[in-house]
Amino acid sequence: MKRSVIAGILALATAGAFAQATPAGLWKTIDDETKVEKSLIRISDSGGVYSGKIEKILTDKPGAKCTECTDERKDQPVQGMTILRDIKPDTDDKATWVGGDILDPNNGKVYKVRLKLADAGKKLEVRGYIGTPLLGRTQTWLRVQ
Repeated sequence: MKRSVIAGILALATAGAFAQATPAGLWKTIDDETKVEKSLIRISDSGGVYSGKIEKILTDKPGAKCTECTDERKDQPVQGMTILRDIKPDTDDKATWVGGDILDPNNGKVYKVRLKLADAGKKLEVRGYIGTPLLGRTQTWLRVQ
């Protein structure tokens, strides 16, 4: 009896760890300068390819539009907008996803992106860059669910 209870607890703990082993889920973004919560981003997996959509704007600008965007997102509402596209698992590092792009809706610029899980899947390091990851900026997002 005691062994089956312990085995059950271990199985649940292991399942929880595997559930957090991808960037899929809901993430809270924090402004780099003001440290104020900015938005909630929902990252979804579609056949091993990840994308992320702004689910909710947490600032006083929920009706903001991407006036600086230069692609099909130009003048579209930022809330509900897909800002992460075409991200796939890194074949060399199981905690990293690469190959796609990220949009900064504040300036309309699109950057290459690398996602890396940290703190047992509770944090996501989102690095936007031009050319090489050395030439970029990292933002840490917090897992909500």
